[in-house]
Amino acid sequence: MIVEVIISSNAKDLNRIFDYNVPEKFEQNVRIGSKVLVPFGTMKKSQEGFVIGTKTSSDYKVKDILSVELSSLDEEKIELCKLMAHKYFCNISDCIKLMLPPGTVSKNMENRIKDKEMKFVYLKKDEEEIQEEIDRKIIKSDKQIRTLEFLMQNDEVLQSELVDFADTSVSVIKTLKKNGYIEIIEKEVSRNPFKNKNIPKTENLSLTKEQQKAMNKIEGTINDKIFKEFLIHRSYRFTERRKYICNL
Repeated sequence: MIVEVIISSNAKDLNRIFDYNVPEKFEQNVRIGSKVLVPFGTMKKSQEGFVIGTKTSSDYKVKDILSVELSSLDEEKIELCKLMAHKYFCNISDCIKLMLPPGTVSKNMENRIKDKEMKFVYLKKDEEEIQEEIDRKIIKSDKQIRTLEFLMQNDEVLQSELVDFADTSVSVIKTLKKNGYIEIIEKEVSRNPFKNKNIPKTENLSLTKEQQKAMNKIEGTINDKIFKEFLIHRSYRFTERRKYICNL
């Protein structure tokens, strides 16, 4: 299987297709829109690219792709990127970047928004046993008691939040773990760059009288199957409703 790849670069010379072979182990994961890592020319570092087409053979001697990563792109979006690049005289890779979530287009993997390993704290001993040891003064440290009581009220707590909310410290948590009261488990947490963003839903704007008049003329010719060109002049004079005036 051969894939057509666009290298993620704003260099005009690289605004073209490069063929790469897909090893058998990647064939099930590759599709149009996939993000791939490929060897490129004499560069020591591998380059990031996007699959924009597939075929069975190539006229060139091709190298293997090195890795495959699914992206939010699909065949329809790739076709839109091609149209945008043709219309606005820019690289296809520039249009692709506009369709990717923020934080995912950096070539430096360390700078990308990605899943992160975080530490969660759980009780290891039975709650009744812990409460009995607190009552019998076996556990005397106020910080240890606050930490354990907070965990008894919450099933799962992020270590950083436990430090803040229980007014404790990492050293106290480590001591409790050493003594067998708690356990710390690392989990992979998905990081969504849009999670805390409030993006209001927009509604269709109503046209001004001038805009509606122009639109009626255009729609009339379309409905009558009369195909002609219209020159729409956009004036930068604002109406009271803060919309542009269209004169036809």
